[in-house]
Amino acid sequence: MAEVRITDAGKAFGRVQALSGVDLVVRSGALVAVLGPSGSGKTTLLRCIAGFEELDAGEIRVDGRRVAAPCTTVPPERRRIAVVPQEGALFPHLSVLDNVAYGLDRAARRSGRPAAVLDLVGLSGLQDRMPHHLSGGQQQRVAVARALAPRPSVVLLDEPFNALDAVLRAEVRRDVAQALRSDGATAILVTHDRAEALSMAEHVAVMRHGRVVQAGPPELLYHAPADPWIASFVGDSVWLTAQIDGGSARTPLGAMPLAQGTPRVPSGTARVMLRPEQILVTAPGARDAVAATVVQRRFYGHDAVLALRLPDGTPVAARILVDPAIAPPGPGDEVGLRVRGTGRAFPTSG
Repeated sequence: MAEVRITDAGKAFGRVQALSGVDLVVRSGALVAVLGPSGSGKTTLLRCIAGFEELDAGEIRVDGRRVAAPCTTVPPERRRIAVVPQEGALFPHLSVLDNVAYGLDRAARRSGRPAAVLDLVGLSGLQDRMPHHLSGGQQQRVAVARALAPRPSVVLLDEPFNALDAVLRAEVRRDVAQALRSDGATAILVTHDRAEALSMAEHVAVMRHGRVVQAGPPELLYHAPADPWIASFVGDSVWLTAQIDGGSARTPLGAMPLAQGTPRVPSGTARVMLRPEQILVTAPGARDAVAATVVQRRFYGHDAVLALRLPDGTPVAARILVDPAIAPPGPGDEVGLRVRGTGRAFPTSG
């Protein structure tokens, strides 16, 4: 495992600036997610770290060793960096164990390392299977085991769970994250899936237009986004027009305090962001509650999201836990709303 340090990285393809002044530090042994929409530069960044693309500006260091800079690059095979692609790309004619052992020297094969990493990813007992006898999730686990087997300095995961169905994706990414941490690997996950990034990584870097626009622990990005775009990209948001007065805001849902460290917004009109789970649904007419009408209900089993409309027409969303013994409110029902916690204010032009 090794620290990855990216400084002022730039990369262009013709007139398209794919990376522009990217700075990112991945500490040794950490699992970091690079999150962004299509075209944000995240895959280009991964390819530059791996050595598949050369930088036009800046540098990349792995464990203090410079591996990439303009006109100076270490070939991919000498970087000790492993890549797990979107699809496992296993050798179809080799067994699971032979796939994992591929590329290891004789001593490493005899050391029991291939079997050990198969156990890490939850596939012990399947070493003699052929790839076509495995499920998609099992094939991706084999690909991760193969990446870990030679003890690389860094493991890069390029949206490796895209081809899996939703239930299997959650299970595999949980097990893969556990395997990476158990092996002490330094890992960088590239993804456009916010749930994947927030649930797997201990540090998330959000990219937009070739830049890292905010980086930090998942909780920081979710509760203290740097701008409205990040707020909406990393989670469902409720936006309210507000009048700011010092450290509080008057909104259609009532007065509420603003979060500490919220962007400095002058007194006057602004936008306040809440997360849907901050809006508590009460009985209509409850004390200190604001009246609202349910427009739509989306049921997810363990919770539900209510689309609501306030008397002035303001749309609001509330996420509620589902009690099997009590039917949640449905379209046309009148309810009361209260706000829990603090809001985060942004200028109306932000």
